[in-house]
Amino acid sequence: LLKKPAISLDGILAHVPGPDFPGGGRIITASEDLRAVYESGRGSVRVRAEWTVEQLARGQWRIVVTELPPGVSTAQVLTQIEALANPQPKTGKKELSPEQKNLKQAILALLDSTRDESDEKNPVRLVLEPNSRNHDPETFMRFFLAQTSLETNVPVNLTVIGRDGRPGQKGLVALIAEWAGFRVDTVRRRSEHRLEGVNRRVHILEGRLTILLNIDEVIRVIRESDDPKSDLMAAFDLSEVQADDILDIRLRQLARLESIKIEKELKELLGERDELNRILGDGNALTSLVIDEIRADMKKYGDDRRTRIEAAQSVTASTTSEESMVDEPVTVIVSLNGWLRTRQGHAVDRASIQYKAGDGEMAVIETRTVNPLILMDSSGRTYTLRIADLPSGRGDGAPFTSLVDLAKGAKLILALSAPPESRWLVSTTLGYGFIAKCADMVSRQRAGKAFMTVEDGQILLPPVPTTGDWVAVAASNGKALVFPLEEVKAGTGGKGVQLVKLDAGEKMTALTVFDGQTLMVEGAAKGKRSGRLKLSGENLARYRTHRAKKGSLLEKGMVASRLWTD
Repeated sequence: LLKKPAISLDGILAHVPGPDFPGGGRIITASEDLRAVYESGRGSVRVRAEWTVEQLARGQWRIVVTELPPGVSTAQVLTQIEALANPQPKTGKKELSPEQKNLKQAILALLDSTRDESDEKNPVRLVLEPNSRNHDPETFMRFFLAQTSLETNVPVNLTVIGRDGRPGQKGLVALIAEWAGFRVDTVRRRSEHRLEGVNRRVHILEGRLTILLNIDEVIRVIRESDDPKSDLMAAFDLSEVQADDILDIRLRQLARLESIKIEKELKELLGERDELNRILGDGNALTSLVIDEIRADMKKYGDDRRTRIEAAQSVTASTTSEESMVDEPVTVIVSLNGWLRTRQGHAVDRASIQYKAGDGEMAVIETRTVNPLILMDSSGRTYTLRIADLPSGRGDGAPFTSLVDLAKGAKLILALSAPPESRWLVSTTLGYGFIAKCADMVSRQRAGKAFMTVEDGQILLPPVPTTGDWVAVAASNGKALVFPLEEVKAGTGGKGVQLVKLDAGEKMTALTVFDGQTLMVEGAAKGKRSGRLKLSGENLARYRTHRAKKGSLLEKGMVASRLWTD
């Protein structure tokens, strides 16, 4: 910036790609994210410990951590590992939470022992011994990177008091410019101060040389005068400062040898004064001096970069928990009042499921332990729970309100669990919907996230998997329509696209996605008992149309409450 004031941020990043911490470590933040931090002057940098795999006899191995993120100590990491292996119930609780139990089980399945072997030769040497050589070192370390401070965020806040005396948040270019300007101001003030001192000393020495040339006369004046100071000033054209100096010096300082020293010092000072005047009188010369001093400091104190910059995916607690989770069949039971529990395996006898008085079944979902459990409330928000965190067995389970922060005024209405990449058609009784992946419904927050817009008077219909190429829709007006699934857009948020055209007071009552061959319909005509229809061939063809149409009336005046494929 001193040489090229117009240099851009990218120009600076070519020389300073990221922070360099004294303890080393590895910055895994992507270069574009580092640039954003430096541009705004605020953000965070993700730093990971450096570690190696030491191979031992008989195929055994161990992890040795050699560098830590800034502000992290080996003692801190060991304390965190101990808390994972031997957790204590949280404040106000009598037993461990499901999360604590899962983490304890996970760490005991991986770790045999830890120890701190740091010494003077090895400032950081933290050893992690696995309990089996069959563990993959990368997967082993991912758990500890996620659950301890071996990987952590380092906050960046470039808020400083500027040269104008005001605090402010500055980007890297502005910050370096401020510092460079400060260095120029400092060197200028230092030079001005030095010039004042040199001028004072030159003035003194010039007075002494004048006296040395007239030493006998000076002695006579001092000896005979009643006011030697005034007489010396008048006789030799001295200033008051010079006269005071003459009267204060010892006689031996007026010897010939001393005269030679004075002449030598005076010559050096005059040269220095000329150089200081040149620097202060030429902005380029002042800048060059600042640059030379910075280079000298770099040569004296500079060393190789200690912190490696290598972008990588951040390891989170959720990803490691999923990696360590056993993939096995499980049945999730959700009650109407929001009590959650699981049973191992599938094909659970529903008659054997007991509910609290006044409660009943909302959903019995056959899924796998690695899949997320998605809960939807009446406002269109979704909440995500790990199935491994749910109580199992034949008890009542746990209320979902103890696991999530339900939106004010909302209530639980739907639940599903499926692989994250599975696609679902989500809709409301208003006749709108869209396609979304299960992963799009996932929220990492207890308070969930807004997933779908649900207006007053609407109700979310159960999401249906997109296992076919056709969508079948039924409405309260007794009509139904079938249209291609490709006409429905994928997305998240909002209310989606119109699936069926409805008049005021009408609502969509059922939908499904199927292969377009056979459609099963269940419902009842007004005042009649429930019945079923099987539509295929020409009977089904009369309902084929396009999205956002009214459709055709079902046979026998039926109003469908359920659609499915045979």
